[in-house]
Amino acid sequence: MRFGVLGTGFWAKEVHAAALAAHPDAELAGIWGRDVAKAKGVGAEFDVPGYGDVDALLAEVDAVAIALPPDVQAPLAERAAEAGRHLLLEKPIALDVAAADRIVAAVRASGVASVVFFTFRFQQATSTWLTQAGRTTLAGGAGSWLGSLAGTPFDDSPWRKERGALWDLGPHALSLLVPALGPVVSVLAAPGLRDTVHLVLTHASGAASTLTLSHTVAPLSGGTEFFVHGDAGRLVLLPDEQSAVESFGVAVDELTAAALTGGTHPCDVAFGRDVVVVLAAAQRALASGCREAVGS
Repeated sequence: MRFGVLGTGFWAKEVHAAALAAHPDAELAGIWGRDVAKAKGVGAEFDVPGYGDVDALLAEVDAVAIALPPDVQAPLAERAAEAGRHLLLEKPIALDVAAADRIVAAVRASGVASVVFFTFRFQQATSTWLTQAGRTTLAGGAGSWLGSLAGTPFDDSPWRKERGALWDLGPHALSLLVPALGPVVSVLAAPGLRDTVHLVLTHASGAASTLTLSHTVAPLSGGTEFFVHGDAGRLVLLPDEQSAVESFGVAVDELTAAALTGGTHPCDVAFGRDVVVVLAAAQRALASGCREAVGS
């Protein structure tokens, strides 16, 4: 399958393009960027063309991998789907439910395959954890992802600074707790210091879970942990934050399989849209101080 990468930033180059260039069964065919000079520069590093015209790149590929801010990604994903190109998207797929709905509608209308790159979902440890969780009756769970953007390649990311950990780290957390505990039906939210947020999620199963997310803790306070608990005790997951390229390669494999078989993927754009719905409810809960129902 021939892939085009949309984006020229750190993640587009070091994860998307690097993983595709090294993949044994996929072909990196080109790079598109809003700055054509950057697109040509990144393309040159991988010996592929750089494009300033997105339609010109779409004409040369079977699929696109998009590594752009969510508000930029959403209309391009819709455009690519309408052109019949399979989608490998970043999370969140959009910054509002209406934009997410448009992506889902375009994918369904065109019949293309889609995968959203919730990094941890493409790791063997996570698959084992979810399998174990599915074998028992669960009462609840919790997750904590505490980190800092300072000194990272994402320190100058405007959308992350504007939307905070809720919209950047929250999708990853939901990609773990929702398949383990079921769809979220309501959210309570409270702010902490700086961009820290605390969420209480009620799931359709009757289980409840809690999340604490932050991009702004002291370096020595950082760490990531998730667990669910039930009849079999506590099942803990410590995700691997250092294997993004390998995880992306798995996502490429799974998108290719879905495209070849005409099947869907557990992390497709419909699931990505459901995550946006929960995030939007959490944002409303932060503003209102009340429990917010999660829309369908």
